[in-house]
Amino acid sequence: MLDKLTTEKRNKKTINLDQMTSLEICTVMNEEDRNVPLAIECVLPKIAQAIDTIAEKVANGGRLIYAGAGTSGRLGLMDAVECVPTFGVPGNMVIGLIAGGQSAFVKAVEGAEDSKELAITELKELNFSEKDVLVGIAASGRTPYVISALEYAEKIGSETVSIACNPNAAISPYARLAIEIDAGSEVLTGSTRLKAGTAQKLILNMISTGIMIRMGKVYKNLMVDLKMTNEKLEERGRRMIMEATGVDYQTANSTLSLAENNVKPAIVMILASCDYAQATKRLLLSHGFVGEAIK
Repeated sequence: MLDKLTTEKRNKKTINLDQMTSLEICTVMNEEDRNVPLAIECVLPKIAQAIDTIAEKVANGGRLIYAGAGTSGRLGLMDAVECVPTFGVPGNMVIGLIAGGQSAFVKAVEGAEDSKELAITELKELNFSEKDVLVGIAASGRTPYVISALEYAEKIGSETVSIACNPNAAISPYARLAIEIDAGSEVLTGSTRLKAGTAQKLILNMISTGIMIRMGKVYKNLMVDLKMTNEKLEERGRRMIMEATGVDYQTANSTLSLAENNVKPAIVMILASCDYAQATKRLLLSHGFVGEAIK
């Protein structure tokens, strides 16, 4: 089975990898990495479809659940964690499941990816329902943990998406929407943390960012719902208000204070010439979209 997977085949360009200089290693890796965005370009319509499907579910109270093992699980978990500070969403809106539990993020748990029961148990613990969406991630496209998660999600009527880095992946029939990327064999044979991992990371970037844009978490190209949890982010918030409205630093700072350190209503306050209470009401009526709130 493994010998038929693109991710497991030997790369002809790197047969003598152990004999290469450091510069030659960097050069061939860089050349191979260029294939990743080209491979993703072929599946952009499916990624866009995934964004629209998930955004609709999440907007109606559902959650996005990533499920993967090894590198795939770590990437899903990392993407989920980043959504909270970047877009100001609740911590349970985007969740990453990794075979072996969260401790597997830093230390591999032997055999976890082969457990079908584990995936079902974890989804049940989350009270996973038909309102939610499951995105199964597997570089090989054949991970039992991920297949089991997709099977369970499909059984209870949930929307399902799969991401694999091999054509005709084993997990694809278990998902309503299957995304398959073929970026070619790895520089280091079978090391799917390389091109396959990069491909998965780029796709997850698109999915989570696209969902949040569709949900009004972005105004123009500014992440106006970010959580200002440190001095750097507070400064970014002030600069964001300046960029969005054209006001000076002092005005941005004072308005941000009046808006209780929330960037989005501060922008609406300035652009719609209203107070914090009115800005909050406008945002509520516009479902969080700044562009609509200032009209």
